[in-house]
This record gives sequence, structure tokens and C-alpha cells, in this order.
Amino acid sequence: MPYMRNDSVAIINANIVNEGSIFQGDLLIKAGRIIKIGSSIHTQVGTKVIDAKGKYLFPGLIDDQVHFREPGLTHKGGILSESAAAVAGGVTSFMDMPNVKPATTTRQLLAEKYTLAAGKAYANYAFYLGASNTNIDEIKQLQTGETCGVKIFMGSSTGNLLVDDSQALEEIFAQCPVLIATHCEDNPTIEKNLAEARQRYPEGNIPVSEHPHIRSVEACYKSSSKAVALAKKHGSKLHVLHLTSKKELDLFSSGDPSNKNITAEVCVHHLYFDDSYYESMGSKIVCNPAIKTSTDRNALIDAVRTGSIDVIATDHAPHTLEEKAKPYPDHPAGLPLIQHSLLVLLDFYLKGELSLETIAEKTSHALANIYDIKDRGFIREDYWADLVLVDFEKTTKVNSGNILYDCGWSPFEGYEFNSLIDKTFVNGELVYTDGKLITKPSGLKIEFG
Repeated sequence: MPYMRNDSVAIINANIVNEGSIFQGDLLIKAGRIIKIGSSIHTQVGTKVIDAKGKYLFPGLIDDQVHFREPGLTHKGGILSESAAAVAGGVTSFMDMPNVKPATTTRQLLAEKYTLAAGKAYANYAFYLGASNTNIDEIKQLQTGETCGVKIFMGSSTGNLLVDDSQALEEIFAQCPVLIATHCEDNPTIEKNLAEARQRYPEGNIPVSEHPHIRSVEACYKSSSKAVALAKKHGSKLHVLHLTSKKELDLFSSGDPSNKNITAEVCVHHLYFDDSYYESMGSKIVCNPAIKTSTDRNALIDAVRTGSIDVIATDHAPHTLEEKAKPYPDHPAGLPLIQHSLLVLLDFYLKGELSLETIAEKTSHALANIYDIKDRGFIREDYWADLVLVDFEKTTKVNSGNILYDCGWSPFEGYEFNSLIDKTFVNGELVYTDGKLITKPSGLKIEFG
């Protein structure tokens, strides 16, 4: 029998990773929330008990950047499949991007997306409103709790989601009442670099390894420095997504994200891969902004440790293998990651590169603080019981039989991670255990403020 939201559940003898410390303790859940944390909790008759001895209990991950492809692009994935993969990876809440069909650029479309997710999402959910050159009136009308933020594509998008008008950018930064999240690449720089690459490869066979030179450090820095300058000018709350270069790190300061108006994110693939992987993996690791050098990758890892990068996310972006097989630059950018993001980070821990406390901070605590999420992101009494239990005594071999993405592939296929996601709870309900989803989707809309 699955453990449902209304059950009384005790998790005992766990190594609890939370708010900068690790301690052995017990945790009691009732009606979906954590009601007691202690060293030895007395349980009543009827309480379901999980003995977590030797295992590590984390707050469920909050992924602030995913592309679940619904509505309109469901041949790549959907809310049902991708949220299933999320909870299998320990992600209990997600924030989905607006570049779907139709693009989420009005409050009406935003409301329709929430209706679409109800009863379909295994994890808790929130959605961004997409900015355009012309929808400032929609942005100004946003109310607290209506969205997780406004997403500005300052590059790497097409149609009405590419905000390339300087006056429109000024108005958005000046008048947006909620957090602004930016994709920062300078399109004119990219177009110039691509034109030069076409001249060097006149037969049209530009190698994938040119991708980080076309979508270059300069293209990223020019755009991210512009976003930071606009945020400082207007006092905006800015979150810069998926940093990829050492140079950009100079734009950000270390410290508690709760005290920052400008914060930064890195994604797991930019921590894991570098440009040496293009030869073996080709288009499978093509993403925007591009994976760059090992020097950049090492600088990003160091920035996670020192605090100038506040958040680790995925930018989970599934495409079919048929789409990915097209020649460069015609194939789409993005890769599916959410099922294995925590396992990647736990391997960094086992190699001595990140602490467990840092992983919890960058994947849960900081998100709750930056986005002002209500009652999630920490293991605290009266908070929702969004939890993931990790086993370091077992491993996880990624293969086609256990990948839950609709696209059916992973850049980690064939790799064996040195830990295992043992159990995932969403709102106190055990949704994933023993390698299987055991309940129907029951994620809730994330509350803010």
C-alpha cells in the first residue's frame, strides 16, 4: 500500500541534511506536513514507520527551470511524463518555462496552464509568464502568487518571446512587480559568429564543437552584464539563469541569497560536461547557452562553493533523437536532465567537490528564499513534507529501461551513479520507491509570498 497524504508516517534514524547541518533524527508526517522533528519520536498505533538507518534525507529539490513542453510540443514530453521523471530524481517542485505553443505571454494563458497541470503533475508546479516586446501591460497586472516570475529571453528564442527592443527591456525592468528571470545571450554577437563559421565551413558541415565559439563567452557576458545593469538601475529582483562562463561570475557577489536583489543559477550539465565532450556526445549536449571549457566549468563549481552562484537547476529540455540527429546548427538545443540531476550532484559530493549541505542549499533552501515560496524548501515543522531519501550503499545504472522521459534518452545513458534515489515524498505522500512510481499524480500549485 502506498503512503497517502492523509496517513501518519514516521521516518526514523535518518541522516537529515538541512539548513547547513547533518544530524541523525526522526520525522513525523501528518496530513502532508511535517509535524515533529526530533531525536526519538514516539509513534502512535497506526503510524506507518520507515526505518532510514544509514540513508540521507534531503528536502525535495525545487527546479526553477524546466521545459515540460505542454501545451503544443508534447511529441517531446509532457507534464505527466516529465514530472514523473522529476520525482524519480528527487525533484518535488518545478517551475516551467513559457516557450510552449501558444507561448505563455498572457495572464489568461498562464491560468490555463495551471488548469492543465492539475491532476497531471506528480510534483508541485508553478509557471512563468513570458515577456515579449509588446506585453508590458500583462506584466504590470501580475499579482503575487499568480506566477513564479517573468521570463525574459534576451537571446536564444524566436518570435514574440525574444525581447530585443531596448525600450521594452527598460519598461519590463522598471515596472515588473515580480521576480525577473533571464536567459542571457546577445543575438547580434551569435549571428556574427555563425556567419563567420559558415564562411570557414562553406559546405555547410559546421562541427558541433563550434557551438561554444558561436554562442560564445562574449555573447553571454554582453547580455548578462546588460541584465545586471538594468536590474541595478531600476531596483528589480533579478535571477540570471544558467551561467556558463568564468567571466560572468564577476557580475555576482557571494552571500545569503535572502539578502540579494540579484542572484544567479548554474545547471548540472554545465557543472558536469565541458567542451571535450562534444567529440563523443555531439548534438546530445548542445544547449543554449553552450557548454564551454573545463576552466569555465571549474570556475562554476568553485562559485557554487563560495556562494556567488545561488542555485543549481537543470534547464531540463527534452527533444526527440530524430530532432537531435539533424545537422548543426539545425538541430534543437537542450537535453533531458531532471531524473538524474541529484545523482550528478551526489557524485560531486563523493568526489569531495561539494558538501551535502551545499547541495541542499543550492537545490532547495535558496530557491525557497529567492522565490519566496511558502512552506517548502526546508525540513521544518509545519512545512509540507517534500522529501527525498538517498542511499549511498547502492548505485544507479542509467539505461533505456529506466528512463522516464517521453523522449526516451538521457546524456547519462550507460553511466552508473554511485548512489540511489530510495524514496520521494511529495506533500507527505510516498510517490516513488524501489525504482517505481506508486501513486497517481497529486502535485499542488506552489504558493508564493
